[in-house]
Amino acid sequence: MTSSARPGPTVFVLFGATGDLAKRMVLPAFYRLAKENLLPAKWMLVGNGRGDVSHYDFQQHVREVLTENGETLQDGAWGDFQSRLRFAGGGFEKADPGSLLDVIAEARKETGDEAQLVHYLAIPPSAFERITEGLGEHGLAKGSRVVYEKPFGTSPDGFRELDELVHKVLDEKQVYRIDHFLGKEATQNLHVLRFANVMFDTIWCNKTIRQVQIDVPETLGIADRAGFYDETGAVLDMLVTHLFQVAAEIAMEAPASLSADDLQSAREEVIGCFRPIDPKEVVLGQFDGYTDTEGIKKTSTTDTYVAAKLWVDNDRWDGVPFLLRTGKRLHASHQRVSLILRDPEGPLSDEVPDNGNVLSFELSGNGEISIEMVAKKPGAALRLETATAVLPLSQMKDADPLPPYVRLIHDVLVGDRSLFTRPDGLAAVWKAAGPLLDNPPKPKPYAPSSWGPEAARELAEPDGWLLGQ
Repeated sequence: MTSSARPGPTVFVLFGATGDLAKRMVLPAFYRLAKENLLPAKWMLVGNGRGDVSHYDFQQHVREVLTENGETLQDGAWGDFQSRLRFAGGGFEKADPGSLLDVIAEARKETGDEAQLVHYLAIPPSAFERITEGLGEHGLAKGSRVVYEKPFGTSPDGFRELDELVHKVLDEKQVYRIDHFLGKEATQNLHVLRFANVMFDTIWCNKTIRQVQIDVPETLGIADRAGFYDETGAVLDMLVTHLFQVAAEIAMEAPASLSADDLQSAREEVIGCFRPIDPKEVVLGQFDGYTDTEGIKKTSTTDTYVAAKLWVDNDRWDGVPFLLRTGKRLHASHQRVSLILRDPEGPLSDEVPDNGNVLSFELSGNGEISIEMVAKKPGAALRLETATAVLPLSQMKDADPLPPYVRLIHDVLVGDRSLFTRPDGLAAVWKAAGPLLDNPPKPKPYAPSSWGPEAARELAEPDGWLLGQ
């Protein structure tokens, strides 16, 4: 589990510091860490990019980013934060490090020569190899920690090539492949609720659960990152990254402990049980108007929606379908995991409402856990109805939930790899996704603000999708 210890002196190098990901996620998360007093006593953040940007201009850029994200910057706190920001222009690669080496040397005058180097690659996957080679060539790899955004490769062959290159430069213990879904408070409760409560642990199998739904519909479009999205689509952007990892959190066997190695091993072992996806059990879609988006080719066949049936081939989950769904421009936004329990046998079996027993985890926001159960409606007659009990995680006593990127960056700073992916698990992910990537069905059109292509409804029978019924 995450350490509460304060990390030691650190120089945090942010590649792609003026890009979209840094703006939306990394810089706001870093400022939140500062506000929560979770950064080292001595730290510096060095932004890197191709432009010739002064330290002052970068500091003002960060100020604008934080203000746009709703931060109210107080002079004292902001002044201290701003004083620790630097920018190294001229890009960075094996042949030319730009000014990065000089700026890191300057930063170490403030933090000490023994400061931990953390490199965060908030850049397109196509640049991972170039930056990694540069780290090795210019002596920035030894002892450092390196954070890679998803997707870690865009195909099975691409994953293997990138993995081989990374391990020529870095030891596996130095590598942090980030998946922010694993940093969500409610995602972590998928295993905590089960392993800490015998009432749930005993039902966590095919004898009791008849279907699992992992449903992540989004109302947002792709206009803010059209170029990136058109090269990936819903399958690469969400299915083989976030949704597969969440499925592993649900399906894994109990780890020997919650240490990083044991938790990772349990997660990666069950991913190895994922049956290769049958393209006949997949529905892809593309929302109407997608190709009218600036930056998207008129002939693009990129999927903006995917619904897939996943099977876990082990004794615990034999015969239980895992239904995975996500898409852009859908009717509502949720990030929900639902375990649909089997109907009871006995005298009330014919009276129980459909899907009357469901355990759900809402992963968005601060998260909540809900239990739907069948109860007698008060009155003279025996009438059964579904009642719901909800536990908002943020309302637990002394709760202090951290957004996923804040949690995961803190884990990097303290060296906790529990919530980061390993190459053996990723290799199994690509193996499971292989048939779909090799022979994807043609995306079906769907109207914006709908629940996606009608064909996806059949995939969820007989229970149907709990969202959007």
